[in-house]
Amino acid sequence: MSIAAFLPWHQQVAEQWLGNRDRFAHAWLIHGLTGIGKKEFALAAAASLLCEAPENGMACGKCLACGWVNSGNHPDLKRIRPETIALEEGAEQDAEDSGGASESISSPEASSSKRAPSKEIRAEQIRGLEPWFNNATHRGGWRVALIYPAESLNAISGNALLKVLEEPPPNTVFLLVADAPDRLLATLLSRCRRLPLATPALAGARDWLVKEGVKQADGWLAACGGAPLLAKKLAALGNQPCPDWLTTFVKTLSQGNMPDIGALADVISKSTPVEWLDPLQRLSVDLMLAANRISCRYFPSLEQSLQVLVGAKPSAALSDLGSFLNDQRRVAGHPLSAKLFAHAVLQRVATVCLQTHAKKES
Repeated sequence: MSIAAFLPWHQQVAEQWLGNRDRFAHAWLIHGLTGIGKKEFALAAAASLLCEAPENGMACGKCLACGWVNSGNHPDLKRIRPETIALEEGAEQDAEDSGGASESISSPEASSSKRAPSKEIRAEQIRGLEPWFNNATHRGGWRVALIYPAESLNAISGNALLKVLEEPPPNTVFLLVADAPDRLLATLLSRCRRLPLATPALAGARDWLVKEGVKQADGWLAACGGAPLLAKKLAALGNQPCPDWLTTFVKTLSQGNMPDIGALADVISKSTPVEWLDPLQRLSVDLMLAANRISCRYFPSLEQSLQVLVGAKPSAALSDLGSFLNDQRRVAGHPLSAKLFAHAVLQRVATVCLQTHAKKES
């Protein structure tokens, strides 16, 4: 995908938003569901803001500035993200990140210190932008600082950015991208205009996935809560919309048996905690829906087993399970034993489900 291209479901929003640049805010918080293309939206927005011959507010794709953006070396565009994400995106080859993540990673100091790449946006990355702010823009137009995911700002780097936003440099637009704005500093939120992006309509998202060659598009969309980019990413891994380990887990529980937690923990601990916590969080929602005799939202293939598993009324234990999984999501990035963490979470989910099953049987 070209960096200057908006996804189909974002086109109308982008045109309306970019069409009023006379009163354009200096800082925007772009937020919405994970996997709907918020980062892609921000990159396309940056291209449009930097374009020297915009068409209806959108990047023309033909001018010199658009060429620089598409090649990843526009001097008036900076991407600030954690070093781990920068490495995933090939930051060592990127030229546009001086003062940002890639500079920190590729510098001799970083190499000699053997410091592990940071999962947070560091204060040095924000402070390192000062020389960029103090210089005139290269083409006499905007400069754009793209910060993602904004939740990766810690207290120190968040406050460093806050100081910049309190006295913003001229001709500079900050685009912050976040899945969960409530995790940002309240003072930082107060300095940004919000631009919420809605989840695309099911039909449009399905059509897009089909064009992208994704099979079982409906199943993947359901499993991802309607987020097409996340659906495409997970489908590319070659699994099923409902992971095999989760199907085994639920079907065993529906028979009133305790699954082999150790074996399942071995399987899922090979991936990141978020990758298996997300399905469990969605499962907890489907459990509550099934308890209320409502069709499953995320895993329709498990509906029959879930109906067998839960009672006719939702229990307090099921409600508490959702809160428990939310808490685990917040600590998922801590340096815990991956297998022990997975084992503990699966054990808790299984115990609650079997208690619910036992009450139904009694």
